[in-house]
Amino acid sequence: MIEIRIHGRGGQGAVIASQIMAQAAFRDDMHVQAFPAFGSERRGAPVTAFFRMSRLPIWVRSEVYRPDGIIILDESLITLKSANVTKGLKDDGWIIINSAKQPVEFADLQDFGVATVDASAIGQKHKLGSLAAPIVNTAIVGAFIQFTGLASLNSLMEAIRGAVPVMAEENVAAAIEGSHSVRACSMAKISEAS
Repeated sequence: MIEIRIHGRGGQGAVIASQIMAQAAFRDDMHVQAFPAFGSERRGAPVTAFFRMSRLPIWVRSEVYRPDGIIILDESLITLKSANVTKGLKDDGWIIINSAKQPVEFADLQDFGVATVDASAIGQKHKLGSLAAPIVNTAIVGAFIQFTGLASLNSLMEAIRGAVPVMAEENVAAAIEGSHSVRACSMAKISEAS
């Protein structure tokens, strides 16, 4: 089983990102779970979402405490002590960060596989959200697909079209651009979900 935790802020699309990832993996014949955990439910507040996938039925029904990977939609959460984004991350885990920086610039995270994608710029380019608060979820999910290989890009595009009620094609374009724009020290070596 592969378990992923997504950290973002309210309004960035963390919950929808987990649902899109689940739908894409489901289209690739995987068993999936996707669900959020909210603190204060307001725009800009830290939000956590979870995603699991496996070739076998998933019986566990808890939050993800030992993730294989983490997706960070807002780089500022890395230094926010209350977010504690790397808590429980497995020793061979990986992190995908929405950032214009190169992966090597995250010196404190180099014990893990680190990848970055400027999902904010991609969201702005495709007019997703506003210039001040772009929607970054589909761009970073595209980066996730490319970095991990855990689902196909075709399944991702169909999942986006099914999950995003407005501007679906702009979101698909953002995902494709995210998949082409991910920067990593090395691509993740994710074992096949069992």
